[in-house]
Amino acid sequence: MQGDILTLLGGIGMFLLGMRLMTEALGQLGSRQLRAVLRRLTTSPATGAVAGAVTTAAIQSSSATMLMTIGFVGAGLLTFSQAVGVVFGANVGTTVTGWMVVLLGFKLHLATAALPLLFASGLLAALGRGHWARIGAMVAGFSLVFLGLDMMQDGAEGFGEMMIPEALPADTLAGRLTLLALGIAVTLVIQSSSAGVAMTLVLLGSDAITLPQAASMVIGMDIGTTFKSVVATMGGSRDMRRTAMAHVAYNLVTGAVAFAVVGVTVPMLDRAFGGDGPAALVAFHTLFNLFGTMLMLPVAAPFARLIERLIPGSGAALAEPLDRRLLADAEAALDSARGATSAVATALFAALGARLMRGGTDAALRDLAPRMTPVLDDIGDFLTRIRVPEGKTDTLARRTALLHRFDHLQRLWHRARQEDRLRTLIADPGLRRPADALGAALRLASVAPDSASNDARMRRINRLIGERTGRLRRSALLAEHAGLVSPSGVFERTDAIRTLQRSAHHAERAIHYGLAAAGEAQEASQATEPS
Repeated sequence: MQGDILTLLGGIGMFLLGMRLMTEALGQLGSRQLRAVLRRLTTSPATGAVAGAVTTAAIQSSSATMLMTIGFVGAGLLTFSQAVGVVFGANVGTTVTGWMVVLLGFKLHLATAALPLLFASGLLAALGRGHWARIGAMVAGFSLVFLGLDMMQDGAEGFGEMMIPEALPADTLAGRLTLLALGIAVTLVIQSSSAGVAMTLVLLGSDAITLPQAASMVIGMDIGTTFKSVVATMGGSRDMRRTAMAHVAYNLVTGAVAFAVVGVTVPMLDRAFGGDGPAALVAFHTLFNLFGTMLMLPVAAPFARLIERLIPGSGAALAEPLDRRLLADAEAALDSARGATSAVATALFAALGARLMRGGTDAALRDLAPRMTPVLDDIGDFLTRIRVPEGKTDTLARRTALLHRFDHLQRLWHRARQEDRLRTLIADPGLRRPADALGAALRLASVAPDSASNDARMRRINRLIGERTGRLRRSALLAEHAGLVSPSGVFERTDAIRTLQRSAHHAERAIHYGLAAAGEAQEASQATEPS
């Protein structure tokens, strides 16, 4: 008996390791394409649910899908109400693992082919580079999943002699609640609902438990998986806490509905699948998640508002620090960092634009000063911590573009703090017009600092100011030579001209690199050009 239990536990461990290897490799292989699908499809809660289900099914990890989504919310690419739909869909996507276990593990017995496959894929992962190494890791993980499943089945054969249905709680309301709690406890211990469901399928297939008992446990496992979300986001950003709370609330609602109909639906599914318990259980798991999604989608907007009230936020620009938990996914971290730099650009463009307008004051810049330095320090530290996987050239280009953008925003902030030079720009009749033009362009750009139209406008303003300031600098030097202006006056004017020119350049580059970081500019030719 002890050997059977150890075999069962070892199988669970191998299954978990295989799932981790496979999901990480799948995420790296399809990251860019899946992120594009997730972002473009998530235009409403309904399309978000579809995108969440597809993405989670493809990479076999709802946690990775949540990280992508949080990164998009942090970057301002999705609203929280749109992201709620992804939470709904991700639960549906996780049920694909159960179908994989039943159809490939139980029906086709892929464990017989897993050992030679593991040998070949292990060699490919060890000797390959880049894309091929990730394919080797994915196939190795796939092989370990079915080897682990085979070990669980071997262990369950002896374990089932002790864990007979009569040894478990009776099929009553109290008994089902006990089994639901057991399912929660199993997921808390092994930290994977997919592995918990696989173990339940194995026990059900070996007749160690009945179908209603297994269904109650699976409901508990769906609820238990939310604990990981809560722990992972404790002390995290507002958007991460909201996502975790939405996950908990949604699973509690769907779990309660599924638990209420276990007695009716489980016998029907058992008959529909001809007594094939594992297939009926996976169908139950899929159906109650699908039904939960259909139930919640019509009330997604008020549900999102409820979560926002439960976890309020100030909503002020620059208020939220970047969450270091996102560093686990380089793409999600870059999305979040891009959102933070966009918030900085919005606030800085608006404040400097207000200062350069006729009759403008430095009130907005003075208000921004206490917040800007810690925010820039936070972004700089976050960017240096992002580690790009080997061979991910697109991701590396995005990180390079963001580093350039961050540098230009820092330099623009330095120029914005030169109040004496800004005062000269406003007061000097020859400089007032180009200063007005830059101020107007900055105010327009502050509304959408990552738009192509603002990129084109700021590029044009930068070019015109560059041409104009060259002439202004020469005229200032000639005026001093003719004795019309004192040397100190010339220095004041040329310093102001330099501030005007460099401010236009830094603003234009910050917008351009924001587009490059989003993949909407010509990164290959421009993202690494001199700053």
